[in-house]
Amino acid sequence: MTESTNAADAFTSPSPAPVLSVAPVVLPAPDRAVDLEMRVSAPVTGSDLPVILLSHGQGYSNHLSSLNGYAPLANFWAAQGFVVIQPTHLSSRTLSLDPGSPEAPLYWRSRAEDMTHVLDRLDEIEAAVPQLLGRLDRSSVAVAGHSMGGHTASLLLGARLTDPDDGTEVNLAEPRIKAGVLLAAPGRGGDALTPSVVENWPFFLTTDFSRMATPTLVVAGDKDDSAHLTVNGPDWHADPYFLSPGPKSLVTLFDAGHGLGGVSGYDVAETTDENPERVAVIQHLTSAYLRTALYPGDPAWQAACDALTGAPSPLGRVESK
Repeated sequence: MTESTNAADAFTSPSPAPVLSVAPVVLPAPDRAVDLEMRVSAPVTGSDLPVILLSHGQGYSNHLSSLNGYAPLANFWAAQGFVVIQPTHLSSRTLSLDPGSPEAPLYWRSRAEDMTHVLDRLDEIEAAVPQLLGRLDRSSVAVAGHSMGGHTASLLLGARLTDPDDGTEVNLAEPRIKAGVLLAAPGRGGDALTPSVVENWPFFLTTDFSRMATPTLVVAGDKDDSAHLTVNGPDWHADPYFLSPGPKSLVTLFDAGHGLGGVSGYDVAETTDENPERVAVIQHLTSAYLRTALYPGDPAWQAACDALTGAPSPLGRVESK
């Protein structure tokens, strides 16, 4: 028998469960430009299910930046026993909001507030998805985000910034969130940014990770130069690891671009580094990290690290502090 050379085959995860996915689940939001719509995905069986809030990025496609994106992550996590909640942020092109709105086009503050609204209203979400009733472990909540979604997640995990409109320090840390995953997330501000970012999105200027204390896994691609955002090249996306206090872990994926192999959707055109094997590795690593971070003593994360580094041709490296 020929030995498999697929690095993802080295990972061991629980057998996947069938998944139910309900969308749109709508929370009325009179103080928001539109009601808050989301997708909820969960295994059809099981109880005491941990929750992952998943924040979409701002890619070129219309629907990936909405509740309809990130199926490779949402489906896998749900099949591994998580309840995944994906709101459509006001920045989504699917909403066609007035570009002259005060927070447009990225709605950095509203994005984080969406996640707090979700946690405030889990009873309503359970009522809208009766198959979930009584099955959530509300003490075990994580947040994950890709690209701009990573910025959203970092704020919820404790990163700070200065509001460019009024000069106040913004603290949107959410204490109910116990762990996080940042995928190709933005790094520090200041002289790391391109002039166009400074001019158009000045909230990035003051990003401060020094008080982002919540346990977090940072995933970065070593070919993700994001030249439209930063002058620091791929290292910029590792800033949330190096500039924050522990406990943190960093996975650096070899030859990975901003799409990290295709996490934002199946076979999407904007993925410049399409690699299903890389996506599978991310699926296993993130699931294992959150399992151990939310339930200390669970050996999943150590086993996943061993599988990553022990593969004949590793797709990345891992470090922790």
